[in-house]
Amino acid sequence: MQLLSQAAADRIGINVTDLNCLNILSFSGAMTAGQLAQATGLTTASITGVIDRLEQAGYAQRERDPRDRRRGVVRLIVTAVHRDVAPVFAPMLAAWQDIAKSYTDDELALIAGFQRRAEAAIRDQLAAVR
Repeated sequence: MQLLSQAAADRIGINVTDLNCLNILSFSGAMTAGQLAQATGLTTASITGVIDRLEQAGYAQRERDPRDRRRGVVRLIVTAVHRDVAPVFAPMLAAWQDIAKSYTDDELALIAGFQRRAEAAIRDQLAAVR
């Protein structure tokens, strides 16, 4: 996965950290810089650089939080991401879908349950290492 992320980031023209942040933003929508820093484990100073680069590349923009005008949020520019990023991952997603078709719903539920438990173990270990 790391090698795929690196190759994809190279193809898109950004670095892997920035691609990871795009991925997080794609799942969560708008986030504050602090929330994005927490989600990635990066410092807020590092996230500022990431956001600057994503803005410069045309993939994100800073906005005022509509619920609290004192806060800023970072929002994905969906059209740019769909144009430049999604096509790089589309073949992999199609391959995953083909693989998933070969399993029953019960088997997929078992796999998903394992994945949730493995992710929880990784998060626990990450917290312990930090």
